[in-house]
Amino acid sequence: MESASELVEFPLLLTPIHSHYRACTIPYRFPSDNPRKPTPNEISWINLFLNSIPSFKKRAESDTSVPDAANKAEKFAQRYADILEDFKKDPESHGGPPDCILLCRLRELILRELGFSDIFKKVKDEENANAISLFENVVLVNDAIEDEGKRIENLVRGIFAGNIFDLGSAQLAEVFSKDGMSFLASCQNLVPRPWVIDDLDDFKVKWSKKSWKKVIIFVDNSGADIILGILPFARELLRRGSQVVLAANDLPSINDVTYSELVEIISKLKDEEGKLVGVSSSNLLIANSGNDLPVIDLTRVSQELAYLASDADLVILEGMGRGIETNLYAQFKCDSLKIGMVKHPEVAQFLGGRLYDCVFKYNEVSS
Repeated sequence: MESASELVEFPLLLTPIHSHYRACTIPYRFPSDNPRKPTPNEISWINLFLNSIPSFKKRAESDTSVPDAANKAEKFAQRYADILEDFKKDPESHGGPPDCILLCRLRELILRELGFSDIFKKVKDEENANAISLFENVVLVNDAIEDEGKRIENLVRGIFAGNIFDLGSAQLAEVFSKDGMSFLASCQNLVPRPWVIDDLDDFKVKWSKKSWKKVIIFVDNSGADIILGILPFARELLRRGSQVVLAANDLPSINDVTYSELVEIISKLKDEEGKLVGVSSSNLLIANSGNDLPVIDLTRVSQELAYLASDADLVILEGMGRGIETNLYAQFKCDSLKIGMVKHPEVAQFLGGRLYDCVFKYNEVSS
């Protein structure tokens, strides 16, 4: 299911990788646990994936690109539910014990085997069109903030507000189908600071004192997330002279933006001179991360991304899947930022925070 070329280790991970890096943040089990018996943690996460099946099934049923979609959607729901129930009986079935990467991978494999390549395509296209129409306004609101610290905080709030649009969360998928979401209202309505992990003040100080020469951003969802959250932030980095590489998924997964979709989005946002609302995009690169899941294991990225990342001095992992459920504790050879909203009660509980709390985890590498 991966790209044709071989996947490699992300070159900025702290070495030796095998002793420093574990992709999944939340341990579902410990070495002392009985390998044949599911842990309470495994059960609660398996249930979370079980609860998401109806919303995935509904999307699959309405995929007009797939013949006999309704029957195939039913098959997906049944097959995935059976696998999840098997894990409850025997954690080592189906290549287990389960973790968030395996549970996501099995869901994607079943969908793809049944011919569903992108069940969220329609909603992604609609959301991208909506967000593109709002982009200039959001950018100008940010540009009008003269105080640099306040502007950065506003851009960061924009990332969180955009990240709310996530159809992988059963609760949010339901909210979204009812009334959509207003981006600017979402910026105002974030949970109050301090957030569950809140290094924003440190980051603002660093921002005022140093500029990074090359920034890699692992991006997350389509729509408001990428267009109104990440791109205004990336544009601000470009304006300060950084080169910015946006790393997007190779294949579709939930409503995550893919490499090819992102290329198209950027081309629609640029003017004839290649500018993003007055800022040159000549230093903006888009890379295929080689990933095909809503979470990411950084020991498996595309060679293209590995090559582009080798001399970066800031890595940003955005979104709950890439920056919290995986990689929250990943250590890098350069500065790093993990930024995302907590959208599952299980993640909130693990972190000791609230549902819809925010994570802003900045680590500076002492030079």
